[in-house]
Amino acid sequence: MAASEQEILAGLAEIVNEETGIPTGDVALDKSFTDDLDIDSLSMMTIVVNAEDKFGVKIPDDEVKNLKTVGDAVAFIQRAGA
Repeated sequence: MAASEQEILAGLAEIVNEETGIPTGDVALDKSFTDDLDIDSLSMMTIVVNAEDKFGVKIPDDEVKNLKTVGDAVAFIQRAGA
């Protein structure tokens, strides 16, 4: 059973919080990982690995650069898990 957008967002917010200390409430679909949340590439890779483990999906390295916003990541995880 695929997770809902809200479940994925909540899980991703927890992962971002654990990695960066950013409050989970600040992690919203329209936020840019780099511009709004100030996440660097190393932290982003850790977030990706943790998201893959949490949601049971594979996010190829060449896809990560396309995940500019939290919404992009949520949509990708939803598609990959479907």
